[in-house]
Amino acid sequence: MCRLFGLHAGTDVCTATFWLLDAPDNLSRQSRRNPDGTGLGVFDEHGRPQLRKQPMAAWDDAAFATEAHEMTGTTFLAHVRYATTGAHTVPNTHPFLQDGRLFAHNGVVEGLDAVDERLREAGVNDLVLGQTDSERVFALITARIRDHDGDVTAGLLDAMRWLADTVPLYAVNVLLSTATQMWALRYPQTHTLYVLDRRHDRADRDFHLRTNRIRAYSRHLGARSSVVFASERMDDDPRWRLMEPGELIHVDAGLHISRSVALPGPPRHQLAESDLDEPVRQAQHAPA
Repeated sequence: MCRLFGLHAGTDVCTATFWLLDAPDNLSRQSRRNPDGTGLGVFDEHGRPQLRKQPMAAWDDAAFATEAHEMTGTTFLAHVRYATTGAHTVPNTHPFLQDGRLFAHNGVVEGLDAVDERLREAGVNDLVLGQTDSERVFALITARIRDHDGDVTAGLLDAMRWLADTVPLYAVNVLLSTATQMWALRYPQTHTLYVLDRRHDRADRDFHLRTNRIRAYSRHLGARSSVVFASERMDDDPRWRLMEPGELIHVDAGLHISRSVALPGPPRHQLAESDLDEPVRQAQHAPA
């Protein structure tokens, strides 16, 4: 599955360093399924979104994934892509930017003809620059947020409920952020998404989180509050909590956390692993 990482540090600007493939020796392991793209998004000290993305067809630019990327801002998104739809191109690489918001997704959404028709009806099909299901999902969310006069929570849930009721779904875990807020949704139970509440850390606690796919380090965040989301636990901190299926978490500018099980039931057209084509199945269950 694609790997998601989100970091919200409130309104305090901080500097963090990311490696999108932490173990360079993984690149030479032919028995492992290599990622198809990596990307970073941040809202900088002026609240402006910044993106660094690299498709990784044939590992032509593996250095981008293994080198250190130092970024400064308030909210950060990182994504390691295992492609299910769309070629290995920059427009198909996460995170995506629409209406001043950053978005990354993990999962599979089918019935894209129906989604495209919905986007045309909403007049937002021009937001989709690539071929992925993820960018289409984001465009639908953006359209519904506009319809709800900028209410991100209402628009996000409206879009997710339409998808859950209308098209076949395997998973739609999402991270969505502005410069001062972040939303995380796990739906349904197919893939994991964890939250780590670091708002009350000791001042001497190190901020160094890592898996084989994503590593994050920050000297500043050792003494500052933050909230982290990730597809898998990134250290042995006992405070990592697996989000419930259908759970939506919103973290505001003051790092106040609100939670609700906003989608309590499964999708109407829930896809099983056996329903997926073999390349899609391999992408969704690539080893860590």
